[in-house]
Amino acid sequence: MKVDAELAVASPGEAATLAGKAEEYGFDCLWVNETKHDPFVQIALAAGSTGRIELGTSIALAFTRSPTTLAYTAWDLQGLSKGRFILGLGSQVKGHIERRFGMKWEPPAPKMKDVVLALRSIWGSWQAGTKLDYDGRFFHLDLMTPFFNPGSIENPIIPVYVAAVNEGMCRVGGMVADGIHVHPLHTVKYLREVVRPSIAEGASKASRKKEEIAVAASVFAAIGENESEVRAVREAMRQQISFYASTRSYKRVLALHGWGDIGERLHSLSVKGEWAAMGREVTDEMLDEFVVQGSWSDIGSVVTKKYGGLVDRIRMYLPFDGDEKWRTLVNGFRA
Repeated sequence: MKVDAELAVASPGEAATLAGKAEEYGFDCLWVNETKHDPFVQIALAAGSTGRIELGTSIALAFTRSPTTLAYTAWDLQGLSKGRFILGLGSQVKGHIERRFGMKWEPPAPKMKDVVLALRSIWGSWQAGTKLDYDGRFFHLDLMTPFFNPGSIENPIIPVYVAAVNEGMCRVGGMVADGIHVHPLHTVKYLREVVRPSIAEGASKASRKKEEIAVAASVFAAIGENESEVRAVREAMRQQISFYASTRSYKRVLALHGWGDIGERLHSLSVKGEWAAMGREVTDEMLDEFVVQGSWSDIGSVVTKKYGGLVDRIRMYLPFDGDEKWRTLVNGFRA
């Protein structure tokens, strides 16, 4: 199991220093999200301050950019990092695509499949010097003149990970992606009974082996220096979990455990803006399923025991801040 870190910065300028720390502490990959800042700017800065650690997006938004725009950015970052870049893509939800970005919302799973296949076609054209000729459901690409072709690079195989929650996107990941990003609002039961089988189904349809698709999970983690700190962090996570669980996209996760009614109540409270009341709906049973807990030195063994054989890469749903405690965490996984 690879051990990764997740970056969430106040300013993109912090990325270079923090990436260097993550590499020093022994993390396998540093993932950068797209919330308040452009993830690709941070990856570019991180590439210049590191030499070993993988660098990936978890995630960059696929539907707010054209496949060609994504292809250029990923090609350059792969060159800057000397082959260490992983392009992680996510769909976002309809409200944000339409109302925050002013873009058209289309069926997400088939469109994501089209994006990934289009990317591979563009990269193949650049690397081999062949004519671009991609004809998909959403994208038709057949123009790439020499003036706009960046040419081949030393490491042309760029892994593409897809953020997936429900069966449809997991199947798409199995068909066309190199990896799956699992949202932190998951359970071991959901991984075993929904995510893994759906990936395998998609892989089978594409005549691939399910082992070809890496599963990368972000996990809610209550970590502290002592039991009292751990309990306090765990309690604080009720609010975070209630926020995610109020979104209809995750209703399948809740329904699997018989928590569908809680999800409906949370959604109703969120519509009313009653955010403070939402955390009280999250039960101790839910916390036990969604959250791992322990000290910085023993959380590695806790996570390994819980997720061993289910995921290929793991990261804590906590922003990496460069503190020495993260070195302790990595050492706990390696022990």
